[in-house]
Amino acid sequence: MSNTASQMNPIESYGKWLAEAPAAWPGEALHSAKRQLIDVMGVTILGAVDEATTRVFATVQEWGDGPCTVIGQSRTLSAPWAALVNGTAAHALDLDDNFDPAKAHATAVLAPAILALGEQEHVTGQACLDAYICGLQIMGRVGQGVNPTHRNRGWHATATVGALGAAAACARLLKLNAEQAGHAVSLATSMAAGFMSQFGTMAKPTHAGLAAKAGVIAASMARNGVTAGRETLDGPTGMNRLMVGPDYEELRDAINKPEHGQTLRFKTEQVGEPLLILEHGLKAKRFANCASAHRSMDALLLLKEEHGFSVDDVSKIIARLPTTHLNNLMHHDPQDPMQAKFSLQYGLAVALLTGTCTLEDFLPEAIMRSEIRSLYEFIEARPVDKSEGEFPTSVEVHLKTGTCVEKSLAMPLGSKAAPFTDEQYWRKFDDCVSGLLSEDEAVRVKKAMEDFAELPDLASLLSPLRRPLHPNGM
Repeated sequence: MSNTASQMNPIESYGKWLAEAPAAWPGEALHSAKRQLIDVMGVTILGAVDEATTRVFATVQEWGDGPCTVIGQSRTLSAPWAALVNGTAAHALDLDDNFDPAKAHATAVLAPAILALGEQEHVTGQACLDAYICGLQIMGRVGQGVNPTHRNRGWHATATVGALGAAAACARLLKLNAEQAGHAVSLATSMAAGFMSQFGTMAKPTHAGLAAKAGVIAASMARNGVTAGRETLDGPTGMNRLMVGPDYEELRDAINKPEHGQTLRFKTEQVGEPLLILEHGLKAKRFANCASAHRSMDALLLLKEEHGFSVDDVSKIIARLPTTHLNNLMHHDPQDPMQAKFSLQYGLAVALLTGTCTLEDFLPEAIMRSEIRSLYEFIEARPVDKSEGEFPTSVEVHLKTGTCVEKSLAMPLGSKAAPFTDEQYWRKFDDCVSGLLSEDEAVRVKKAMEDFAELPDLASLLSPLRRPLHPNGM
C-alpha cells in the first residue's frame, strides 16, 4: 500500500525521473558537484594507503582484471571491484562529505561507482557530473523516506541508502530507460546493508565501497534485463517498514517538524524539485573524524580564538549535544585511531591542546598521548533528547578564574551555513596528496578536475593514479 492512494509508486517514479530528467542543471549545481569531486579525490588518494583499503584490495585483486583504475595500484580491475576498493579508500579516513537528506556520506559512495563505470563505458566528464547530481537526488529522496528513524535505530545510511543512490547514478550514466532504471534502484535494495555497530572498525569504511559496488552491479544487471520488485521501498515488506520498523506509520504520522525533508514519506511527484544539491548542499569536513563531533570541536576552537585561553586555563568543558550525535560517539576512552574517530572526548581534547585537529592526530602513536588522555576527565558530554535541528550543540568552557564562556553552533564549518571556499577545497586536496603524488602528478590531476566538465573521457584524471602510492611521492 502506498502512503496515499493517489501517490505514484516510488520505484516507478524514480525510474521515470532518472530516464527523463533533462541534463540541464544550473551552473551552481554543476560547480557544487565538481567541488565534491575535488574533495573526494583528495581523501581517496590519501585513503588509498590506509590499511583497510589495502586489505580490501588484497582480497579482490585475484578475482579478475578489468579496465578500471584502482587508485594507488598499478593493477586494474572490473568496475564493481574498483568501486569497492576506491569507495573504501574514500571513506577510510572519515574525511569525506556528509549529505543531510540521506543522513549519509554521499560522495564517497557516488564518485567511486560513477568513475569506475564511467571508465569502463568511456563516458565524458559532463556525463559523470550529470550522474552525480541525479544519484544524489535519489539518495536524498530515499533517505527522506526512511529517516530520521532509520539512522537513529542503528542503520548506517551510507551503506543502505547509499547503495540505492549509487544504483540511480549508474542507471543515469548507462542511460537506462524508465523501467530499467526503476529495476536498478529496486535491485539495490537487495544489496543495502550496514550497521552502526561497525563504527570504529575497518568494516565501517568498507560500507561506502560496498554501496558503490552495489550501484554498479544493480544498474548493470538492469541494463541486461534483470528485473526486480516494484514495492521494495513502500510496500508491505518494503524498505520503510523493514528498515524503519513495524511502527513506521505511527512514526510517520507523528512528524510535524521534519528536518532535512525527512518525513518518512517517499516523494514521488516533482522528484527533482527542489534540487537537493542546492537546497541542502553537502557538508565538507575539515576534521578526519565523525561529523557528530564537529559542531562541538568548531565551537571550542572558536571560543579559543575569541578568548585566547590555553589548556592550562581550563578547569572543565561541558558539551551538550543531541542524543543522536552522542550515539555515534561511543568511544569515551579510545585505544586506536578507528575508535578515536568516534570519540567526542578525543576530538575536544586535541582541539583544546593543539588549537586544531589534523590528520597526524589520528596516527597510532598520537592516540595514546598522555597529555591528551589526561584531559578526558575534564570533558563532560551531556545528551539532549532533541533533534539536531531543534538543538544547536553547546560548548561551555569553565576557566580556572571562575569565568565561563559558551558558544552554540547549529551547523559545522563546511556546511551550507558556512561553506568552504574554492580555495579551501583545493588546499584540502593539496594537504591530502602531499607526499603521495609527485608535483607533476598533482598538477595533472588538478588540471583534469578543474576541466572535468570538458573531459572527453576519464583517462587524464585517473591514469596518473595508476601506481602504488608511497610517502614523498616515490
